[in-house]
Amino acid sequence: MLNIHHLELFYYVAIHGGISEAVRHMPYGIQQPAISGQIISLEENLGQTLFRRRPFKLTPAGEDLLTFVRPFFDNLERVENRLRGNAGRLLRIAASSTVLKSHLPEVLQQLQTRFDGLRFNLHEALQPDVANLMQRREVDCAITVLSGPCGPGIQSSHLIELPLVLLVPTKSKVKSADDLWHLDRIPEPLIALPEQEPISKHFAAGLQQRSISWPVSFEVSSLDLIETYTADGFGFGVTVDVPNQPPRKGVRALPLDGFEPIQVAVLWAGPSDPVIETLVTALKTYASQIRKKDIATASASTPSAHPIL
Repeated sequence: MLNIHHLELFYYVAIHGGISEAVRHMPYGIQQPAISGQIISLEENLGQTLFRRRPFKLTPAGEDLLTFVRPFFDNLERVENRLRGNAGRLLRIAASSTVLKSHLPEVLQQLQTRFDGLRFNLHEALQPDVANLMQRREVDCAITVLSGPCGPGIQSSHLIELPLVLLVPTKSKVKSADDLWHLDRIPEPLIALPEQEPISKHFAAGLQQRSISWPVSFEVSSLDLIETYTADGFGFGVTVDVPNQPPRKGVRALPLDGFEPIQVAVLWAGPSDPVIETLVTALKTYASQIRKKDIATASASTPSAHPIL
């Protein structure tokens, strides 16, 4: 009969991509030699090699075993919380810095009111880091840009659509993004996220459709830095327009008409439970409210630059 503890160790090794990574993510202390020895015992019991060590890769037998054990271990904490009535539950959430600072507090207050003793662990991350955190089950849910399939065991719910905008310094004479597309060469440096980020991908696709070449001069790691460097006059920055935010001094936002917008969603691992369901409902209500406020504001005044998600 299979040893349940051996299966648990294999689960952590498989989802984290190796024994050393599993050691860092185990919910209790255990040394790497102990895990290695017990995994070897499991493989000897099964008469199968479960994964290749370097580089790490599950064998067909390992894939088969992970498919069998993952639903149990993925949902073990969720079942425990449900049986305890969610008292003292830890909810791990990943999102961008702006979401964590400016949008999430109001939603978390609602959850604290509903669930006594609910605790939070907040991770600052952008996509695709969020996707990796979700796949490794290091967070329970995330508010992030949706880009492609979510992966096995991950569910999603759409929150809001954000149009792309081009940030320019207030003193710039450029009044419309269309003014740039007619130039033989765009002289201003471009400030953007790494090319694998959805915002950068959508912007690059829009440029390609217009047969425009505009290489990135400043690749930065966060959307906050795009706004900061644009305001400081280093170039033009590509970002998204977030509703219900005060304008930042020193920048203007130019609409990027015809560029594919960004879809923001809430993701969660495994089946939902009362805490996750309440979080998703609260986020969708919040997103709907800020959309309505933005429409009302836009009808009453001229649109301006917004801080970024």
